[in-house]
Amino acid sequence: MDKPQEEMQFLGLFGIYKETIKTIISWRKIFTQITLTFILPLAFIFLAHMEVSNLISRKILHTDFEKHITRPGTLRYSKLSDALRSEWITYWLLKATYFTFLIVFSLLSTSAVVYTTACIYTSRNMTFTSVINVVPKVWKRLLVTFLCAFVVFIVYNMLAILILVFYMVHFPDNTFGVVVFHVMLILYFVGFIYMSIIWQMACVVSVLESSYGVKAMMKSKDLIKGKRWVAIIVFSKLHLSFFAMQIVFELFVVYGLGLGVWKRVGFAVLCLAVLLKLFLFGLVVQTILYLVCKSYHYENIDKSSLGDFLEGYLGDYAALNGDDNVQLQQSNV
Repeated sequence: MDKPQEEMQFLGLFGIYKETIKTIISWRKIFTQITLTFILPLAFIFLAHMEVSNLISRKILHTDFEKHITRPGTLRYSKLSDALRSEWITYWLLKATYFTFLIVFSLLSTSAVVYTTACIYTSRNMTFTSVINVVPKVWKRLLVTFLCAFVVFIVYNMLAILILVFYMVHFPDNTFGVVVFHVMLILYFVGFIYMSIIWQMACVVSVLESSYGVKAMMKSKDLIKGKRWVAIIVFSKLHLSFFAMQIVFELFVVYGLGLGVWKRVGFAVLCLAVLLKLFLFGLVVQTILYLVCKSYHYENIDKSSLGDFLEGYLGDYAALNGDDNVQLQQSNV
């Protein structure tokens, strides 16, 4: 990543992709170690959850069907009711466990990749051991940012539900009502994508600056101004890629589509390999996008100060408690 910082503001979509790929290839060893340690469990949990969840869901549907064709009050009906209750408990416990591990490994992966990419940018010497030592400290900051974003998404979805209820009560079921509904749906998804971009950029801010939580999200919102469409395209393409991979896995592995066991295993391994690359690419590209946005706003990133800030995670460096200006200096334009 040898491009001068003042030139990064001119990077467009393909320029950001080029810098991302170059960074990953140039430092393939440490990124491979990070992938195997943090991203592999994340990708495995993501895919395995779909398979296990499908098996439990099919079992619930079968038990529920058997219950409906069984006469109430019989011993068999009682056993089926108990079995159905137990299966639902298992299902929700699976969901809770899945989301817990997904969040943990997602934050760990983000911590490791963003920190490593920033070290590469500042030309700092690092080892996989130093990355491992830093991750638990960065992870705590990311967790605060995630919890703030989680609350924001809950409020956003609650407002969307209230608006939907208002629409169902006051708008007629005619052509005008259908048009209004689709406009509302489009606005909802636009808002959801925009907040997702802010949250993902806030994760980078939480690692590379002293801000985290709500402050990181506000900083993220300001950063993407001017590069909003580039950010939307980058993250939209990533989300669509993940969605496409999920569809492929469900069709060829979860449901099988008449394929044999070994072909399903082969597709599972292929999906896992592609998902590993997608996760790594996505985390590196959002760090590069952060640097591009900083450059676009003429916020000079002093590599020496940023490097000292990053090294502060390995010790008690005073800059961690200082103002962002210790690390990031605003240039006069």
